[in-house]
Amino acid sequence: MRRVLAVLAWLVGVYFVVRGVVELFVVDFGDPASYRNDWGGPSLAGVLAVHCGPALIAATIMAMVLVRRRRSRVGTR
Repeated sequence: MRRVLAVLAWLVGVYFVVRGVVELFVVDFGDPASYRNDWGGPSLAGVLAVHCGPALIAATIMAMVLVRRRRSRVGTR
């Protein structure tokens, strides 16, 4: 059960990261009409915070887990 939850957490994290990266390419920074009705709109800062904020948090958590896992494996050898 724990492994299933870990896999689901990684899938959600990857989804957030991909969504945040894609948002940077989808939004036309020079045209406010392209992001006015998005979540966090009408301001560009709000849209980027809503879409890219979770991506940064997920990427940070995933990196921390990988570093911790690598350190524990190196320490046991």
